Amino acid sequence: MSLIKRRFEEKKPLICYFMAGYPSIETSIQAASTLIEAGADILEVGLPFSDPVADGPTIQVAHEKAVKDGITPVNVFQICSRIKDKYPDVPLILMTYYNPIFVMGEEKFCTLAKENGIDGFIVPDLPPEEAENFKNVANSKDLETIFLLAPTSHEKRIKIIGSMSDSFIYYVSLTGITGERETLPWEELEKKVKQIKKITGKKVAVGFGVSKKEHTERLSKIADGIIVGSAVVKLQGKGDLEGIKNLTKQLKEGME
Repeated sequence: MSLIKRRFEEKKPLICYFMAGYPSIETSIQAASTLIEAGADILEVGLPFSDPVADGPTIQVAHEKAVKDGITPVNVFQICSRIKDKYPDVPLILMTYYNPIFVMGEEKFCTLAKENGIDGFIVPDLPPEEAENFKNVANSKDLETIFLLAPTSHEKRIKIIGSMSDSFIYYVSLTGITGERETLPWEELEKKVKQIKKITGKKVAVGFGVSKKEHTERLSKIADGIIVGSAVVKLQGKGDLEGIKNLTKQLKEGME
């Protein structure tokens, strides 16, 4: 059983996103360690890219700074390796746009990912209809592929995503880009998550807009996992490890 699947079997995981190499390599590793020590069950590792179309302002700034500082996919793999050496049981999911995979080549990219402790991928701009080859390469190395579903997704698309996603499906809680929100569309969320689970039989983790304990309290009654990104990255950019620790603990308390 994969590390990701095992984590979902054990509990409803808190999945925390951080940007590798932002605002420096060492600070990003410290942020990752802080997240894990404070209760994050799975880490989603952001790979810096020049055109992060799915991301909101907070994460865009992180991409921009890390790219400007020369952080490469190889640097990201090295960061993942250091985290995995310290926390071998914590699943690492690489969130990357497809271009870095294409430039390096799917085979080489997946090989390096596996060698450096990565357990799976989220590639937001790779449509499932064009992802079969990448999925096959990733799966052949025991790496998972996780796909996103939006509130606008119809039944046919839900079935396609269900067949392509491995341990879980990433449900985007609202239309638009990543970023903190005061509230979420609760009724629609509950209805959609139930529909996705019924159609696919897969676990569903909810992300986009999640930023506080009140959110995780309500989401833990609806979803199989909860994903938090911008709220972490904002603190990461300031090097505020104490803030990351407190935020993670509060989010985790909401789930318990």
